[in-house]
Amino acid sequence: MKDYNEYSKIAYNNKADNYNDTPEGKFTKKFKDLLCKIIVLKKGINILDVACGNGTLLKMLSVKNEIHGYGIDISDKMVSNAKKNCRDMVFKVSGCEEIPFESDFFELMTVCAAYHHFPDTDSFAREAARVLKKNGYLYIAEIYLPPILRVLCNPFVKLSKEGDVKFYSPKEIVSCFEMHGFQCSKVVRSENVQIVCMQKKHRS
Repeated sequence: MKDYNEYSKIAYNNKADNYNDTPEGKFTKKFKDLLCKIIVLKKGINILDVACGNGTLLKMLSVKNEIHGYGIDISDKMVSNAKKNCRDMVFKVSGCEEIPFESDFFELMTVCAAYHHFPDTDSFAREAARVLKKNGYLYIAEIYLPPILRVLCNPFVKLSKEGDVKFYSPKEIVSCFEMHGFQCSKVVRSENVQIVCMQKKHRS
């Protein structure tokens, strides 16, 4: 069985030192920009960025307001660079299926252009419900493909050597989290970027 996490770790360790200058880094910048535009931040909240890479998104969010930033990533080299880039924040090497933070700790969580790498989205949804406080928000920024392109691409995306698993529609993302106590707040689309915002209403 393919170990998607291991593929992702190897791929992103190789890109870690100059990620922002790579084609992928430049492509995902618009995901980060749109997240920063639509997220409303309250001063002093705890934010977890899942698959945080080198910490760029958290650094951008910290410009908007004073936050307590936390990040996890499967790539140890990405985490090492995140610690250098955001010295006042906390970063840990971890996948998304077992998040190494206590329950009911975060007011807000983000996932930026990484959800299609997650091998077990149900486990991530369960963990998100655990670590988010009641009424906390989860923002998932993902690649948007029209239905016909998803049908054509998904049988082949698993062949990727970078740990890609599947591209999702907004409805598929929402339905996964609804089973774990989340309610869709809004869906924002801009060209090939989709942001699904969900609020934790109760523990699953």
